[in-house]
Amino acid sequence: MSFSVSRPAGSALAPLAIALAVSSVFSSSSFAQTMQSESLDAVVVTASRSAQKAGDVLADHLVITEEEIQESGQTSLADLMQTKRSIEIKRNGGAGNDTEVYIRGGNGKQTLLLIDGVRSVSSTSGTAMWSAIPLSQIERVEIVMGPLSSLYGADAVGGVIQIFTKKGSGEPRLTFSAGAGTDRERVYTAGISGSIEGEHRIRYALNASQEESEGFSARPARARNPSTGTVSNYDPDKDGYSKRSLSGQFSWEIAKGHELGATFMNSYNNADTDEGSGVQVFKPYIVSEVDVYSVHSRNQITTNWSSLLQVSRSYTRQQNFRSLTPSVNNSTQDQLSWQNDIVIGRDLLQVLLERREESVFNTAQTLQNRSRDNNSFALAYQANRGDHQISSSVRNDDSSVYGSNLTGGLGYGYRLTKEWRVNGSVATSFRAPTYNDLYYAYAGNPTYGNPDAKPEKGKNAEIGVHYDDGRSNFSAVYYHNEITDMLSAKPCTGGAPGSCTYNVDKALLTGVSMEAGSKFGNYRLYGSLDLQDPRDKTTNTLIQRRAKYHGTIGLKHTAGALKSGFDVVFSGYRYDEPEHVNRLGGYALLNLHASYDLNSDWQIFGRWNNALDKQYEFARAFQTQGSNVFVGVRYGFK
Repeated sequence: MSFSVSRPAGSALAPLAIALAVSSVFSSSSFAQTMQSESLDAVVVTASRSAQKAGDVLADHLVITEEEIQESGQTSLADLMQTKRSIEIKRNGGAGNDTEVYIRGGNGKQTLLLIDGVRSVSSTSGTAMWSAIPLSQIERVEIVMGPLSSLYGADAVGGVIQIFTKKGSGEPRLTFSAGAGTDRERVYTAGISGSIEGEHRIRYALNASQEESEGFSARPARARNPSTGTVSNYDPDKDGYSKRSLSGQFSWEIAKGHELGATFMNSYNNADTDEGSGVQVFKPYIVSEVDVYSVHSRNQITTNWSSLLQVSRSYTRQQNFRSLTPSVNNSTQDQLSWQNDIVIGRDLLQVLLERREESVFNTAQTLQNRSRDNNSFALAYQANRGDHQISSSVRNDDSSVYGSNLTGGLGYGYRLTKEWRVNGSVATSFRAPTYNDLYYAYAGNPTYGNPDAKPEKGKNAEIGVHYDDGRSNFSAVYYHNEITDMLSAKPCTGGAPGSCTYNVDKALLTGVSMEAGSKFGNYRLYGSLDLQDPRDKTTNTLIQRRAKYHGTIGLKHTAGALKSGFDVVFSGYRYDEPEHVNRLGGYALLNLHASYDLNSDWQIFGRWNNALDKQYEFARAFQTQGSNVFVGVRYGFK
């Protein structure tokens, strides 16, 4: 875990100096009015597996609150995350189609998704089914940038995104919303939540949603491949989707400091696709399903020792109907997790034991049923000494297939003043080979899958500066993430046909991620900018579908019952294929949103995405939605 950070730290000085100069605009005395800071008082769980005030969290992070979700008017989780720093997305068509999320230039397999603390990643593809996750079921999203393998194990290389579904408290509350928009998009939600107070408090929540859209053609009628000059024709029909979702939480305080609980989420997404060329006799579609179930026991064993025991199961199911007989890609993960938090003075010691069992069924693998298990042990320690903060963690993951992997992390933060803090960290990580990496085959030919594939390895160093006075905020973080033994398809050795997976590539992900915001009366101005160089070191080229820069500029305004705002999401050019093949142009999108409170219970809202009707691509020969609007009404969400 030891490696030099002097050169990365030195490289950071120039951009950080510029960032500090910019930050002085936001920290001047004209904005330093006394005001309770929402960001400082916010609580973050994912960064350390324990509740921390956001101002005390050393890891680079951001939080999307329920209020922000409502204000945005968005109906797609990917569209909302696209506006956030350090995040890029790729999508093959509309909101219901295949989607990937990239953090700090890493690939989709290096982003770990948690839903209420449960891993939700396909064991075969290695990515989450983002298109099947309903934004309407989400109360909060925490995004932690940088490696967290020493806390969460495999795949937390670029970062971790945790989704928290809606929970209940207080008086019984009914919620309802309905809306419609472009391409005959329609979204309906309903929920009930609350708590029964007393010696044995009971909390409950149940939420359901239905979404559907006629969509637009996922592919253009004609698409030319710039590298070969060939032209492909695609069916110009509309490719819509329908999604139904249900989630719930229940907890019972059986005694003071002792709670039993359960959570679940099920989401089913059916999305049309364009496959092949020309008008299709059989209309292809993909059915994706995400299920997460867990039960837990939270116990305050002594005044200094608390325990969380969780048993969970997550499914990812996908059926690709190119004909009446679909290809099937299903995976199941069962996990037992026991976390112990021990308070030692002002410090916190965490002891974690986990076991995860994975099984798959995939019609494109050499054996249709395969399983593997992973046993983990981790220790973490958080220390606070006045203005000094230290975090450390170490974890060992022992897999029945790819062996033992030891990861660790060390972070340090120093509070210069109440408003200013600097911090730095080093950490190692790994990405486990997926079942596709290990066993994928097509039509019985032993191509691509390599049972000897080993995990990818990551080493990251970063340094950052943060400012927050309650009215204005600023942060700038420089990172240097070196990834080795990357899994890549190369011609098979030994005369075997096709391509096979080998640990041969290297990547270097470097960049500066900055954000700033300030309040001016009833206005809030905010923005973010990522300057990055996600580079394939094997070929010395940009990693496919990653831009050299991307960011957001926005403004919000409150005037009594009316809230309104806009944001401009922009990105530089990218390449659709490795080694700078098939360039995708940069883009800037203008999104507008507004809401009006009719009374304390009812609200009308709307958003206008891509208001200037910009034509752009996330992936070559896949279209994106043009100018589109959505309007609706909500009840009981306050």
